[in-house]
Amino acid sequence: MRVVPKHGSANNAQPRTTGSQLPVRAAFTEASLLEHIRKLPHARATFKQLVRELGLQGERRDALEDALDRLVEQGKLVELRSGHFVATGANPEYVAGRISVHRDGFGFLIPDQPLDNVRGDVFLPPGEAAKAMHGDRALVHITRLANEGRAEGEIIRILRRAHITVVGEFRIRRRGNFVIPSDDRIQQWIEIPEGMELPLQQHASIDRVGPAAPQVNSVEDLDGMIVNVEVLEFPEDREYGVGRVIEILGHKDDFGVDVEIMIRKHHLPHEFPPEVIAQARAIPHEIPVAELAKRRDFRRHQIVTIDGETARDFDDAVWVEQLPNGRFALQVHIADVSHYVRPGMPIDHEALLRGTSVYFPDRAVPMLPVELSTDICSLRPQEDRLVLSALLEIDRQGDTVAQEFVAGVIRSAERMTYTNVFRVLEGDAAMRERYAALVDRFELMRELALILNRKRTRRGSIDFDMPETNIELDLSGQMTGVTRAERNIAHRIIEEFMLAANEAVAGHFESAGIPALYRIHEKPDPKRVMEFEEIAAHFGYSLGIGAIPVKRFPVIERRRDGRKVRKDVVIPRDDISLSSRNYQRLIAKIAGKPEERILSYLMLRSLKQARYSNVNAGHFALAAPAYTHFTSPIRRYPDLIVHRLLRHLLESGESLLDDSRLRELGEDTSFTERRAAEAERELIEWKKVRFMEDRVGDEFDALIISTTKYGFFVELTELFVEGLVPIETLAGDRYLYHETGRKIIGERTRKTYSIGDQVRVRLDRADTVEHKLQFALAQETGRNQRGRKRR
Repeated sequence: MRVVPKHGSANNAQPRTTGSQLPVRAAFTEASLLEHIRKLPHARATFKQLVRELGLQGERRDALEDALDRLVEQGKLVELRSGHFVATGANPEYVAGRISVHRDGFGFLIPDQPLDNVRGDVFLPPGEAAKAMHGDRALVHITRLANEGRAEGEIIRILRRAHITVVGEFRIRRRGNFVIPSDDRIQQWIEIPEGMELPLQQHASIDRVGPAAPQVNSVEDLDGMIVNVEVLEFPEDREYGVGRVIEILGHKDDFGVDVEIMIRKHHLPHEFPPEVIAQARAIPHEIPVAELAKRRDFRRHQIVTIDGETARDFDDAVWVEQLPNGRFALQVHIADVSHYVRPGMPIDHEALLRGTSVYFPDRAVPMLPVELSTDICSLRPQEDRLVLSALLEIDRQGDTVAQEFVAGVIRSAERMTYTNVFRVLEGDAAMRERYAALVDRFELMRELALILNRKRTRRGSIDFDMPETNIELDLSGQMTGVTRAERNIAHRIIEEFMLAANEAVAGHFESAGIPALYRIHEKPDPKRVMEFEEIAAHFGYSLGIGAIPVKRFPVIERRRDGRKVRKDVVIPRDDISLSSRNYQRLIAKIAGKPEERILSYLMLRSLKQARYSNVNAGHFALAAPAYTHFTSPIRRYPDLIVHRLLRHLLESGESLLDDSRLRELGEDTSFTERRAAEAERELIEWKKVRFMEDRVGDEFDALIISTTKYGFFVELTELFVEGLVPIETLAGDRYLYHETGRKIIGERTRKTYSIGDQVRVRLDRADTVEHKLQFALAQETGRNQRGRKRR
């Protein structure tokens, strides 16, 4: 099927269907038009059919034509040669989504919405995947649907390009100059025509870590350097793309270039436009008297911030008091960024583009300019600051019995660190003397935090005790070690207070019945739960959900010898009985056991990723009926939205934004959150590989964390570094992967490698190009080498 630009003729019109007919001359929106088409037979209609059913004349016909064009452009409709408009998703033949390309050339379309007739993603053969670049949004026609629901498709149209620029290594070749993308999922090289090899102008970035990019005067000097390229012609059908160099970053191993690559690879906005900087610098530091008069004054309270030692932006401060009735008064004060950053301002537009601050080991890419993030909005000690405050009255069971939200002003008494608060509570004499005026306050905070934690535990909140790591760097930005991050009661205090404030705000939105933005965490996917249960059973554990109801699909497989074998593909049904308590009980059972680490890791992987949404679906892991993000507006745009919604609700009793706009904001900010997390994780992995480069040949204790048909992945016990042990390096037998038990088993010896096994490995290879580590089993290394020599 091909998309055509013009609408069909009357000869192709479908007969009117009264069941789906809209009222005559009814006004329509794009959403109502799309919904109307979805309800028609086969989710399709012609232009003239829609004109009749909607009763449109004159300008309204033109408006319909424009709306159809926009929906086609967005990939929500497909226009066929027959003149029919087909609703994607509702019609099983067409689906829109994001392209994910594998390093080996094939790819998948990840649908925007789950499809009833398709199991998982839509497979794209190499020839089809070559029509797009990794990350592009595309419209796909499903060409083949197997019995078990596996689908294969062809790309009809690219809806949105993911890479307007591409970062990579400049190479001079006989047939021309090319840039090889740093992202190996972008298969196509970018050709650089003569005269476009050197940027027209290059200015030094004030945010860059390390020395400035080198000055290059000739094309020959560029060979092997990292550059950023603007794509002028996108590659199609295995052809090269065409682009021009717009930035020279330096050599790959130069100090700071790894961060610059990650920023551009993930398209992180990192330089504030001049108008944003000018606007930030123009904001006055002094708070007008008239503004202070409108706000609740909390400056007499001993309010404190508690953050890490290296924190520079302080967006939350707390205060606790015990009331005469034995209850607790908890005040959570959050920097009132919404007072300074108003909708439509250049600062606001840039903050939405960024969505979140990004934190690399040796550099941060802030959401807001430093004039706001570390100065005017930051709750610095002994300085007046504007806040939006959640005032909660909490009883001895941890229930919030009264709450109030107000605009206020505070003057933080102290900038506390987690370490110093912990030392005060542990009885450190010097610390208790230094903060004598606050000791009783900190002890009250600890008491309330433990009460709140017990309440969450009672309702089923999941609390994984997974090790978090600190990456240690030297002055040149190279990783020198990795240590386990210590968590103490001070971390727990702030965590519990922020959770309580976020829940209170979300509950307030729910009670008001207005459109709002929530932080939701949906129930786990049944397939992932079933996979976890199969692995946990090998350790003698279960989530305790009983037999999982399944659907079976008969499939005929052809073996290598030509025989056809029938087997059933088993897919779990959606109606499994599962709650967060199932996870909570299992976590308690494995606490302190040898298998705790691997099962906690696998449980975490079985859960879905939290996201932002205008539809309150609750928070599975927290066992919270309503949850939002309110406490970090300096570094998260969703929190800024929530502040605006709350302020408008308090002032007018109404919602500031409608559901449609909030849905868009939820999708956009969920994307920017994932983008930041991927960039942070990838840079850490790159630094780990470079850290391990000098340790090739060393042996380590490791844990098998997953198994595949090409080997098993291990995590080093002390260094939290992951790598692959290829199946062909296992000596003494021919090893095969058994999918049913997720084990690798020797054919003759029956030697078995399973998830959770402790092994001793030797580092064989550190690939700094693909950022991967390859290991071999230490005790088998010698035999394996001898075997290779004989071959």
